[in-house]
Amino acid sequence: MKRLAVLTLSCALAAPLAAQNVATVNGQAITQQQLDEFVSLLVKQGAQDSPELRNQVKEEMTIRLVAVQEAEKLGLNKKSEVAQELELARQGILVRALLNDYIEKNPLSDKALKDEYDQLKKAEAGKKEYKVSHILVEDEAEAKQLLADIKAKKISFADAAKQKSIDSGSGAQGGDLGWAPNTIYVAEFAQAVEKQKKGELSAAPVQSQFGWHIIQVNDVRDMSFPSFEEVKPQLEEMLRQKQLTEYQESLMKKAKIN
Repeated sequence: MKRLAVLTLSCALAAPLAAQNVATVNGQAITQQQLDEFVSLLVKQGAQDSPELRNQVKEEMTIRLVAVQEAEKLGLNKKSEVAQELELARQGILVRALLNDYIEKNPLSDKALKDEYDQLKKAEAGKKEYKVSHILVEDEAEAKQLLADIKAKKISFADAAKQKSIDSGSGAQGGDLGWAPNTIYVAEFAQAVEKQKKGELSAAPVQSQFGWHIIQVNDVRDMSFPSFEEVKPQLEEMLRQKQLTEYQESLMKKAKIN
């Protein structure tokens, strides 16, 4: 009876241990914890935990383990280039883990985000947006003649753009470039736009690296700035990158590098 009791107790203790393994591949176990961690990673990436997903993960882990075992059996893990790749992968995982740990321990405050927003908004205060049209041609003489024809009303600006502009995108729209700050344009074009008044046509063609432009400023307005809520995700990303850069720089300063 005593032996039977010991045997029963041994089986009872062994059962939970066996239950921790979801599969065994050539004697090597895939544990429930490993499966749970794999599923957890997929859930963080947007997957839905379900029996179907867990079956797929179990199958994927089994396939991977079979392949890894064969690769190790062939000694591929000892090849220098493979060992180097494994080490780089290990380093990459550790660096990512380090930065994620830093982010969790140093969350960005709403005040920091709002302060950054206020600084950016202040920097944009007083700036203008321009609704601009242009006609782009390769030759200065052609640009001058075209400008003269437009001013003489022999052809409209829009028709001239559609027929003559080598900027096919805006040309098809009658030369319209839409609303934008002049800072998005090349320097020569931007300077000309800033000098022109609302409704004004170029006094002369403007040369840039793309050719010769005839510019018309259709309208001018104060630059609108998006609300805090609209740009909050971008602010978070920008400040997070700045924060991580500063953290990495601080680690470099503390390190002894010969």
